[in-house]
Amino acid sequence: MPKDRRTPGPPPRPVPALDEVDRELVRLLAADGRMANNALADAVGIAPSTCLARVRSLRQRGIIRGFHAAVDLAALGRPLQAMVAVRIGAHNRAEVDRFRAKAPELPGVLALFHLSGANDYLLHVAAESPDALRDFVLDHLTADPAVVHAETSLIFEHVPGTHSL
Repeated sequence: MPKDRRTPGPPPRPVPALDEVDRELVRLLAADGRMANNALADAVGIAPSTCLARVRSLRQRGIIRGFHAAVDLAALGRPLQAMVAVRIGAHNRAEVDRFRAKAPELPGVLALFHLSGANDYLLHVAAESPDALRDFVLDHLTADPAVVHAETSLIFEHVPGTHSL
């Protein structure tokens, strides 16, 4: 690959080495991000001070990126969810980088996925109503000069995976 070409997004990071204790800490926190430090330390068989240091190290190394709350979108007035597949016309660096920077900031966008295949991006969107979803697609996606195709699929149900890390 020539020097001036790179993939969109942040550069790849080296995979940090994790021992069994680190892996178990990550597994437990992925299952319950609110687990108290003492309970976490007990579960993996280390001292609370050691546990705190290890979790801090996992965060500093970017292995644990944050702790999140599962939110009821309907209770927040956004009961309609959709996945919107987007195809970019010109695959030049400037257009791809511009769209990638802009899309996550659009109202109602919960996540942006960069894909291989026929579509370039998949946006997970939450909206107040079918009209609001239509307006989102028209105002923010099809109006974008880089976008040549947008296809919306409504989400009827979302069931999280049960496989633990």
